Amino acid sequence: MKPYKASVINALLLMFLGLWSYLNLESRPITALIPVIFGGVLFLFCSGIKKENKLISHLAVMLTLVILIGLLKPLFSAIERGSTASLVRVAVMLFSTAFALVTFIRSFIQARKNRANLP
Repeated sequence: MKPYKASVINALLLMFLGLWSYLNLESRPITALIPVIFGGVLFLFCSGIKKENKLISHLAVMLTLVILIGLLKPLFSAIERGSTASLVRVAVMLFSTAFALVTFIRSFIQARKNRANLP
């Protein structure tokens, strides 16, 4: 899969699941919107990623890594609370973020190999 497709899927899942979480909770904590904001930023980066802009791609991969690390706390909180719905939402966000990160890394490795094979 191309990195921009993985990033689009990840961004949309982050926005959708973050918004679902926010609307589903009675207290409506503002922190539930963090994935929505990060997903929106990633979505804005997608056209630059598709055009293979190196700066935007590297920013997107760093943001994706930050998101992956940032999702660990909500995962542990959902496990601690025993909330199946929260656990599923966070697990899906973690999986899509990890998948996007791996896709980026694989594309960077392939690009480096392609540059090394040039005469």
